[in-house]
Amino acid sequence: MSSGPVATPDLEAVMEASASLLGLTLAPEWREPVLANLRVLRAASALVEGFPLPDEAEAAPVFEA
Repeated sequence: MSSGPVATPDLEAVMEASASLLGLTLAPEWREPVLANLRVLRAASALVEGFPLPDEAEAAPVFEA
């Protein structure tokens, strides 16, 4: 449930914080590809978040592929 517009995250800061938390060192040549991946993931999450669900929708107790 959304309570209003969400600020666009600073993906470079997210990348830096994530790398630091995971103990990773990002080589300079990987910074732009990682940022591009974060942009794609942000767009995908916006699609999922924006999908309307009725109040009656319930999570499935078991997922089967």
